[in-house]
Amino acid sequence: MTFQKLPILKKNNTIGRRKFLLRSGAAAAAIPFLHPTYANSPKSPNGTKKEDAFEFVFLTDIHLKPEMNAPKGFQMAIDKVNALNPDFVITGGDLVFDVMRGNFEKSEALFQLYKKMEQKFKMPVYNCIGNHDLFAIYEESPETEEHPDYKYGMWERHFGETYYAFDHKGWHFITLNSLDVTENKRYRGVFNKDQLQWLEAHLKTVAPETPVIITTHIPMICTYGQLHGKPSSRQVGNAHEVFTLLENHNLKLVLQGHIHWKEFGFINDRFHFLTGGSIAGNGWKGRRHNTKEGFVKVKIAGDTFSWEYIDHGWEAERLKTKGHGKS
Repeated sequence: MTFQKLPILKKNNTIGRRKFLLRSGAAAAAIPFLHPTYANSPKSPNGTKKEDAFEFVFLTDIHLKPEMNAPKGFQMAIDKVNALNPDFVITGGDLVFDVMRGNFEKSEALFQLYKKMEQKFKMPVYNCIGNHDLFAIYEESPETEEHPDYKYGMWERHFGETYYAFDHKGWHFITLNSLDVTENKRYRGVFNKDQLQWLEAHLKTVAPETPVIITTHIPMICTYGQLHGKPSSRQVGNAHEVFTLLENHNLKLVLQGHIHWKEFGFINDRFHFLTGGSIAGNGWKGRRHNTKEGFVKVKIAGDTFSWEYIDHGWEAERLKTKGHGKS
């Protein structure tokens, strides 16, 4: 497998390790399921040059593990993506299930399994960190905060920085780390101070007219809380700080995961947000929130986009697989 080096705009590594370059090389595509097309800008050009158009896949909440035929289900998604042949893949976090409870050997094996399977994508992959990718953060972990892989450390060793940016055909993509750890050893949705300072400085290098797409694991905007009577539930607590930094930029779309359901919205004629379902569904046992397992294909044309949700076939396969639902 060869890897294509795409332009990566990075922050300085502050943890005393060697600097990591985010690896580009394998990615994904998929086969249409059903969904309407949306254009995101009143300033869309009358015509789009063919060379300016491209497609990418947003694939989130994989929850990869050896049990429950998860590798088979993930491989089905990879095959579907490769058949679509997009320019690249963006993941939305929770690559594995899970490393929060520590156990170095088991956690290391999970990331190694993901990295081995990721090589099967035929295009670059840009990964985003999720809560299940935070190493040893729970109280029951046998490893402590002094472990060099604690929290972001294992991720950074395998994948590089937890927030970064890259460009593709005139569009600017920013992947953010929406996670930190509370004093009582749980995860929370937040953009920490260092990251916000990086983003503020970074956006000064981005032309105001450049179309921007943000990726985050914990949603920045989500109706889950309203629908379930918990208004502040399941979203980044200080997302407004990022939106403030982007006020004078051409934000087009926020891609997000974590909830394992599809959700799409348009905020005050300003930008869209899209919560991208899940590859694993309800922990490889079926649908969660009645959202079928799948991923999103996004098509860019000029300064507009369209999207569709892609079923990678796991539900039908799971139901006919002997012993499905057993770990």
